[in-house]
Amino acid sequence: MKRFNKNPILTPTDETWEKNACFNPSVIKLPKKYLMLYRAMSQDMDYQNNKLSLSTIGKAESLNGLTFTNRSQFIKPEFEWEKYGCEDPRITKIDNDFFIFYTAISCWPPGPEGIKLALAISSNLKTIKEKHLVTPFNAKAGTLFPEKIHGKYAMILTTDTDIPPTQPTTAIAYFSNKEDIWSEKYWQQWYQEKDKHKISLMRLSSDQVEVGAGPIKTEEGWLLIYAHIQNYFDNEKKIFGIEAVLLDINDPTKILARTAGPLLIPEMEYEKKGQVKNVIFPSGAIIENDKLQIYYGATDTFCATAETSLSQLIQLMKSNPITQVFKLKKYKRNPILETQKDNAWESKAVFNPAMIYQDQKFHLIYRALDQNKISNLGCAISKDGFNFYWRLIDPIYVPRMDFEQKKNVSNYSGCEDPRITKIDDKFYMCYTAYDGINPPRVALTWIKSKDFLNHDWLWSKPILISPPEIDNKNACLFPEKINGRYLLLHRVGGKDIAIDWLDDLSHFDGVNWLEKEAAISPRPNNWDGKKIGIAGPPIKTEKGWLLLYHGVSDIDHHYRVGMMLLDLNNPSQVLHRSKYPILEPTEHFEKEGLVNNVVFPCGMALVDKTLYVYYGAADQAIGVATANIDHLLKNLLAN
Repeated sequence: MKRFNKNPILTPTDETWEKNACFNPSVIKLPKKYLMLYRAMSQDMDYQNNKLSLSTIGKAESLNGLTFTNRSQFIKPEFEWEKYGCEDPRITKIDNDFFIFYTAISCWPPGPEGIKLALAISSNLKTIKEKHLVTPFNAKAGTLFPEKIHGKYAMILTTDTDIPPTQPTTAIAYFSNKEDIWSEKYWQQWYQEKDKHKISLMRLSSDQVEVGAGPIKTEEGWLLIYAHIQNYFDNEKKIFGIEAVLLDINDPTKILARTAGPLLIPEMEYEKKGQVKNVIFPSGAIIENDKLQIYYGATDTFCATAETSLSQLIQLMKSNPITQVFKLKKYKRNPILETQKDNAWESKAVFNPAMIYQDQKFHLIYRALDQNKISNLGCAISKDGFNFYWRLIDPIYVPRMDFEQKKNVSNYSGCEDPRITKIDDKFYMCYTAYDGINPPRVALTWIKSKDFLNHDWLWSKPILISPPEIDNKNACLFPEKINGRYLLLHRVGGKDIAIDWLDDLSHFDGVNWLEKEAAISPRPNNWDGKKIGIAGPPIKTEKGWLLLYHGVSDIDHHYRVGMMLLDLNNPSQVLHRSKYPILEPTEHFEKEGLVNNVVFPCGMALVDKTLYVYYGAADQAIGVATANIDHLLKNLLAN
């Protein structure tokens, strides 16, 4: 984008009502001029027994859309629901009226219960003929589409913008009559069903997305300019960006094309220094011929503008193969397994489960913690993959060897994070063996499949397969030999996914250990930038080996899940890797536990066309998420 060389186009004045700031402009083109509405902040004052800078909405005019004069205050607080300010206007003309949505502040300091959408209606842009509180819930960034869709008024807005950790939702609302726009009854019902109307613009749960400018109709679809804020919860790493998305003309919840990253980030002095540093926020846009003019607020202090070619922007968006970030579908009744307080060995936590699907039953083999932080392995069984009706009362695997016995009473110890692979008539289990003092190591054991299914827990004597004095975990065998050799994945040194080839499983004799013949690495400055490790054993598909993996961010340190497609004959070659995570900690039980902000799968099952992914949540409970395998692979192949 090309910034206007005389930016900022609006700066604060000596007028009391806009002395501190003027920003977040919304511009409409009229027959003979351009009109801008913007948020103005007064000088600090004593107001309603509080010391504050009051936000009102200002108005300015221009003949060319770049130089604005004739500034005046246009909308200010009149009612209790806007008592402490009117912010961030967005203007749309429809039915010969101008609909001006804005954020109304009813409490000080502002809180989610007092930050809601409001509407002012004007016939002439000289006076306001009516005002209404719109949403009974926390919301911002609302605006009408400039024409009806299927005979109804259409509005786009962002809800729950100020209620962390609740993620904001950008969604569409339709109204048969304009009076429905401010109907509390309508909105209460709509809010209960808002997920049916949402537009999925989020890439990462650590980001924030808000509607920017009002939608503009083009031949290709509705063009929406919006704010995409990366690393929203980290003030030091937060990046404000302006992005664009193309929505279907008849169904604007459907994304046709989008930018792969920001068109603009704070770089100029007026975008980096002001009331709030390093902030740009788009709030207005107009199209003239092939020119797209975007208006934005800078540092919550100034108004600025930048332009680009509309046709080139649309071409750029269409070149991005990812229109919507693919996510696994979490089971609505998660968690599926929690602690059993009356069962001592699993009274502290249950998490990080392996999965065996055999004889039309799902066998969940999970890590369980007792109050002394000793890990044993339990088993629960389900017919449908969601409801685990049969949960064995005793553990099916316990620490037996010296290398997994507790040697420090205050530390964790035992048998952790199983991954199970069936080869021929045996189930091979890799797990992390830990004694609480020495670095964790990979142990390998097996059980005959008939014994497992009969619940005869005749596990072989476990052997250590990773070298001493080196941290190693997250291991599994491939489910079949490749070019006549076994293949084993693990994580040596706590960073990469390591790959080793083995001629036979008797290789491990206390002298020979896992090495690191090949590796798949983290991607710096990304959601998987700090370290990565496998989820469950890979699944063979026609396109390649499907491997899910967990990644830890080097930005916010959250655990997320991604996917890779490995070459069928040479799995050290990564054919495709998801750019964005397919599973993130978003629910309360995933965000708060023994270790916060963790989703950690160790097993999955492919049944017909459904992939079931079982994961530990915050090191305390277990959830499941699913996907259609064809849809998942189609998305992965686009990466």
